[in-house]
Amino acid sequence: MEIGISTFVETTPDAETGKVISHAERLREVVEEIVLADQVGLDVFGVGEHHRKDFAASSPAMVLAAAAAQTKKIRLTSAVTVLSSADPVRVFQDFATLDGISNGRAEIMAGRGSFIESFPLFGYDLKDYNELFDENLELLLKIRESEKVTWRGGHRPAINNLGVYPRPVQDPLPVWIGSGGNQESVVRAGLLGLPLVLAIIGGSPLQFAPLVKLYKRAAAKAGHDVSKLPVASHSHGFIGEDNETAADKFFPSTQQVMNVIGRERGWGHYDRSSYDFARSFEGALYVGDPKTVAEKIIHLRKNVGITRFMLHLPLGTMPHDDVMKAIELLGTEVAPLVRKEITRWEAEQGV
Repeated sequence: MEIGISTFVETTPDAETGKVISHAERLREVVEEIVLADQVGLDVFGVGEHHRKDFAASSPAMVLAAAAAQTKKIRLTSAVTVLSSADPVRVFQDFATLDGISNGRAEIMAGRGSFIESFPLFGYDLKDYNELFDENLELLLKIRESEKVTWRGGHRPAINNLGVYPRPVQDPLPVWIGSGGNQESVVRAGLLGLPLVLAIIGGSPLQFAPLVKLYKRAAAKAGHDVSKLPVASHSHGFIGEDNETAADKFFPSTQQVMNVIGRERGWGHYDRSSYDFARSFEGALYVGDPKTVAEKIIHLRKNVGITRFMLHLPLGTMPHDDVMKAIELLGTEVAPLVRKEITRWEAEQGV
């Protein structure tokens, strides 16, 4: 069972003071967070790609590369790379470069992305949303397979027996498929034999169990070894010394972000009752003391089949010291509890 962190490197106004941290300062902070995550024994750190004012990481590979030289074991992944509006050649080159710097710790998490600002920025039409993703994923996997590539699609100039460099340390370079719970994307990942990441950010995490089963059925049908295919989840959360302190610290920025995005997408108002329901045992927020968060992660592993858990932290802008403390607690207290119980449980199950 792998435990890690994901972040979108937000630069939203502080919920209490209204102060906005600069992109430069937040980028430097997140490198410190990755270094600490490595030091406390976490398995993976993911940085998401966005192209808007309230997020600082338009280039996850560059952020991760800044941390790669200062870390030793932690895996470094995008979370996600918006592949529909990205050049697959450049994506591969960036992450192969990261793989070299980190000596084999890079991963790509490919997804459509839930934000659409990259499409007009890079000159793509939203009506081609799905077609672009399918084509770009096909090309990315072809580059991964072979040093020399010949390929033709409908949206990008053809490639005729050209080499793509550098080549990564890992063979193959890991490519995960990120999904918000769409059945089609889950089946595609299974048929391709690619690891799956589910964004579980609302409702009950147990509702995702049928999707994991669907993914595994698709993978088995395509002849892939299901036992070798990890399934990850990405969920919002925060860890504090006790449940109430953690809840009170995480609520202001969470409410602010959920209501800003909610207005953009037509969601209802997010209030404290919505938040408290979401952080209950069956909810999708992993907020509380180390024991509480560990128990929820264990519940997720046993009932949904998740083998990698990524805590999205922070949500919005929080004090850097609070974020660092939460990362420390995740690595030193939560992860050992989860690993011990899951090791015992898997031995019982004969897994």
